Amino acid sequence: MTPATIAVYLAVGPVDLRGAFDRLAAITRQVLCLDPASGALFLFFNKRRNRLKALWWDRNGYTILYKRFSKGAFALPSFTEADGKCIELSAQDFAQLLAGLPVEELASRRRLVH
Repeated sequence: MTPATIAVYLAVGPVDLRGAFDRLAAITRQVLCLDPASGALFLFFNKRRNRLKALWWDRNGYTILYKRFSKGAFALPSFTEADGKCIELSAQDFAQLLAGLPVEELASRRRLVH
């Protein structure tokens, strides 16, 4: 779904997904310490990990992708505070997440950002 040239960042902690563009951009800036208008894709999960919002700036505005599983949850590895605030994922890992496939192997090859 995403070209390999787009950086994908996954926020480690849960986020209140009731917020839209400005709230997710503020979280990206203030919590993740990254630029939401960089062209990267920023992923946020709710506490139950059954919903995902992705924020992306595409030259002239933000786009939000919102996915909700009707049953089950995204299969993410467990994170601790030592993991930092976000990790960078490959486009393949992101596609796996959207498909609902387990990404436990992320723990061994992820790149910690903060």
